[in-house]
This record gives sequence, structure tokens and C-alpha cells, in this order.
Amino acid sequence: MRRHSWFDDTAEHPMIQEQITKLDSFTSALADGVVSQKELSGQEHRLVTAMKTLEADLSDDLHAKVTTVLVELSAYNVMRLLHELQAERARMAFGRP
Repeated sequence: MRRHSWFDDTAEHPMIQEQITKLDSFTSALADGVVSQKELSGQEHRLVTAMKTLEADLSDDLHAKVTTVLVELSAYNVMRLLHELQAERARMAFGRP
């Protein structure tokens, strides 16, 4: 598989976000606007499988770097979700579209 950079200076978001929209499991989970426990469990299983496959191939140094990226990405995702929920709550409270 040809390597694609995770970043594109002309794009608004990292290229990973573009790849997410191509995941059938992601798009079907969001299609009805509700993520079920089954869909969440399926995504967790796919994530753990991918991480185990990757971890086996990493040197100790690269493992530490990837761990840092995963932790930072997880923190960002939680912070972004909370920010969006807070913004939506404020929008609804003050009746702004």
C-alpha cells in the first residue's frame, strides 16, 4: 500500500479524518445518528486487533513514540467531544442556531 502522509497543508483537517469517512463501520454506525453498544464494541475490537498487530512490529523506541501519539490522540478526541457538547449546550440554552 502506498504511504499517504497524515498531513496535508491544503486540507482543513489531518488526512486521517478523511480516511475515517471511508470506513464502512464508521459511516454505518453514524447513519442513524445513534452509536449502539454493539457498534462501539465492534469498533473497540477492530482497534485492539490493529494495535496488537502494530505493537508486535515496533521497536522499543518506536513503541514509546506511538504510545505518545495514541495518548495525545485519545486526549484530543475526548477534549474535542466535550468542547462540542458544551458548545451545543450553550447554543440550545441561548437559542442560537
